[in-house]
Amino acid sequence: MTHFRLPPLKSLLAFRHAAKSLSFKEASEHLNVTQAAISQQIKTLEYTLDMTLFERQTRQVSLTVEGEQLYQYVEQAFDLLEQGVRTIVEDPNPNRLAISTLPSFASRWLVSRIGTFQAIEQSLNLYLIPGLQIASFQDQELDISVRFGQGSYSDLKSELLFEEFLIPICHPSLIDQNLPIKPQLAKLQIIEDSGPDMTATWSVLQQHIVDDTRKLPSHLKVSDATILIEALLSGQGISMIRFSLVYDLIKKGQLISPLPFYMKSTYHFYLVAPPSHFKYEKVQKFRKWLKQEVKEIQTSWEEYRDQTEGLILIDPTEQKHSPNNR
Repeated sequence: MTHFRLPPLKSLLAFRHAAKSLSFKEASEHLNVTQAAISQQIKTLEYTLDMTLFERQTRQVSLTVEGEQLYQYVEQAFDLLEQGVRTIVEDPNPNRLAISTLPSFASRWLVSRIGTFQAIEQSLNLYLIPGLQIASFQDQELDISVRFGQGSYSDLKSELLFEEFLIPICHPSLIDQNLPIKPQLAKLQIIEDSGPDMTATWSVLQQHIVDDTRKLPSHLKVSDATILIEALLSGQGISMIRFSLVYDLIKKGQLISPLPFYMKSTYHFYLVAPPSHFKYEKVQKFRKWLKQEVKEIQTSWEEYRDQTEGLILIDPTEQKHSPNNR
């Protein structure tokens, strides 16, 4: 098939507006260029096509038969191009903000705070979509995701919200602070979170509870941290859990960390969306609000780290202790 070379896009755009208004002057004003520039682009187009597109009179211009025919196609082509650009740039639902996130983050942190954002942005209707897997953006219903992972998502932009840390947690009723801690913990079952970020943590927890090769019982495994927290609150055992989900419960005395160590999670929290979504005004407002709110998590972590006597950092991949660098 013979390859046909299109005329310059700039010449076609000048022709579109000159043909629509039948005025080189109006076309120049619309495109913010000189009338001479429009005239030159039209001449370039006529030269490229080897045909006359305008009949030029003293005070006006009119389209030739070929010009009329070309204009119909040029107008349709630019309309379609503008529609495509609007589809990927403009927000199709400016008054609706759909947010996908983990059920645990939604129920344990976001829902209790989202009311302050609603009070600020009263024209926005919020739609929370909890899910363990990242939702699809293909149907244009979803605006932004708050995800827990390693920050790499195919064809999506991600921004770090905050880093996550893991600490051992149990109910305070299970521990008598006047007695040695480890023998008491050795009688508890380990409640395991089956998430991929938690795989290396259970052997570390075992080693810090018992000094021999005994394996502590683990008869309960969960796939959602919300269920895990409920099990801990009901005194069913000990577990490793994300600090962001329990720091308020620790402050209230509803849960405690019985051992002075922590691990840096291999997963962290990110804002995730197609790059164009980050340009939406509503997403920019939510992003600004959320980044301000999550500072509370970082501040609480720094307070916990500084106030916990003898706190050490454990690297689960090396099984070694590292001094707490503050």
